[in-house]
Amino acid sequence: MELKRVVVTGLGALTPIGKTVPEYWEGLVNGVSGAAPMTRFNTEKFKTKFACEVKDFVAEDYLDKKEARKIDPFVQYALVSTAEAVADAGLDFEKLDTNRIGVIWGSGIGGLKTFLDEIMNFANGDGTPRLNPFFIPRMIIDIAPGHISMKYGLRGPNFSCVSACASSTNALIDAFNYIRLGKSDVIVSGGSEAILNEAGIGGFNAMHALSTRNDDPQTASRPFDKDRDGFVAGEGAGTIILESLEHAQARGAKIYAEMVGGGMSADANHITAPHPEGLGARLVMKSALEDAGLKTTDIDYINVHGTSTPLGDISETTAIVDLFGEHAYQLNISSTKSMTGHLLGAAGAIESIASILAIKNGIIPPTINHFTDDPAIDQKLNLTFNKAQKRDVKYALSNTFGFGGHNASVIFKKFEG
Repeated sequence: MELKRVVVTGLGALTPIGKTVPEYWEGLVNGVSGAAPMTRFNTEKFKTKFACEVKDFVAEDYLDKKEARKIDPFVQYALVSTAEAVADAGLDFEKLDTNRIGVIWGSGIGGLKTFLDEIMNFANGDGTPRLNPFFIPRMIIDIAPGHISMKYGLRGPNFSCVSACASSTNALIDAFNYIRLGKSDVIVSGGSEAILNEAGIGGFNAMHALSTRNDDPQTASRPFDKDRDGFVAGEGAGTIILESLEHAQARGAKIYAEMVGGGMSADANHITAPHPEGLGARLVMKSALEDAGLKTTDIDYINVHGTSTPLGDISETTAIVDLFGEHAYQLNISSTKSMTGHLLGAAGAIESIASILAIKNGIIPPTINHFTDDPAIDQKLNLTFNKAQKRDVKYALSNTFGFGGHNASVIFKKFEG
């Protein structure tokens, strides 16, 4: 069976450095940090007092007030970014076969705010389980694609992928496969996360995973820097409209890029630590290249996982050098988490958008906040430090790795008819 070509026809982004795709891209190319003191709760007793929040977000500016009250922030974010992507793609669902349009979404944690609020209310009560009837349907991870499908009447495949920080990349790979196998014409895919609350920050602090650079939040996310001390938590959503080429062309859609491959692997090493030699990271990139039918020398840009953790950054760069060999030094590599923070289950979606826009615009977003070289990281790599670089990008690869050893990579190509 001949596989169908899959293209990107719409983008939506709600991020700590921009609440639309144009704002997000402007923030990326200008090296804007989204980190600032947290406003969601009182951080006085917390080790980390800052994060990358979506600034000045008011759900009622986008959603019906009654509707907004019934859904967790991670679903609010999903609906907002999807509305932008649907409009951007010019999708008129009344003229399309919605039985062949699906939603495949990613989130690592889901409705944590809902869970926290309900359990605290119960704990502070008299033991009577006076729980909100929306408790369960607000919290479960699969409710995000459910709400998207209900809003637009989409009756194709509908489910969530959960693989920690690789979740939305896994969702994109599933969407890609459904389309190229001919099972769907269009898939709304991406991811959302909203964990900036006492449970989320307290939990990651307990793991010693977060930066505690409270005196200088804006430079706290510093991938590949010798003095990095952990990731900066972020929130938001990204939506990508994937579509078969023939379907997109039949309706005269604009095309951002082509998706040509995806890879998945496991570290099989530790619940949170990456394999020290980057074996899982190497395997997943190799798998993506094989799926796309590409050589290592075809890749121009890698948007790395690059979380700013002591072990993770070394493991990933080791894997790149091991797999790409001498071509590793011809690549542009950058971690946009230096600006957005780590959006966990939504990271793959917004970083894929960054990769797609790098192809479209011929600009590599930087890795900001680099001050001191780490001797454990190969200094010959072009990690695009501190300033965006112009480059013609034909192929871009995006990595996301999650707790549990889950790895996922996707490859996008400059569209050629």
